[in-house]
Amino acid sequence: MGVLESLARFNAAHPWSHNEAYTALVLRHARTVRRLGGSAAVDVGCGTGNLLAPLSSVFPQVIGIEPDDSTALIASRRFEASNTVRVDHRAFGGEAAHGYDFIVFVASLHHMPLRATLQEAMFALRPGGRIVIIGLSRETADDRLHSSISLLLNPVIGFVRNPRRTAAAPLHMSAPTASASESFDEIRKIAAEVLPGIRMRRRLFWRYSAVWTAPV
Repeated sequence: MGVLESLARFNAAHPWSHNEAYTALVLRHARTVRRLGGSAAVDVGCGTGNLLAPLSSVFPQVIGIEPDDSTALIASRRFEASNTVRVDHRAFGGEAAHGYDFIVFVASLHHMPLRATLQEAMFALRPGGRIVIIGLSRETADDRLHSSISLLLNPVIGFVRNPRRTAAAPLHMSAPTASASESFDEIRKIAAEVLPGIRMRRRLFWRYSAVWTAPV
């Protein structure tokens, strides 16, 4: 068995969500928007709702949008007694103009048409509001350094978080996944055209971050 195969088997036995590595970053931006008076946040492609609870500690109104049937049902049941969180079982689109102060995409944007989705988000954002993206991109040669570091760190963090072996990934990691078709540079080009001034950077664990604040 090769080294990569051994790593894959180890990682499968000690799974952890790479998205959770960026929860603190998302919440930092969320708190900034809240301090400036923002009140409504939406998590686009919220999956089973992992980010909705921490967002509800920041904003008085939090909406999760999830198109997948079984995943949306799990999220809805988690928050059915909440007065702050609402889960909409639908695709993102047709949003009200200036309906949200904070729009976040965590590992969901690559499931949607890039340009059209960013245009929709810009339309739905209130002045002074913020879009935060934790995204996936198609790997290229420029990503190899981050990918190599991530490959080494991934099993270490997985073991620290889940020292006991498991036969299956936890329920909160059950949302549908897909491979990204666009590279980081391709995404950056389109994002800069739609959202002038957007700040993007490559991150560890096969992610990138992007942040854009709507002009006041």
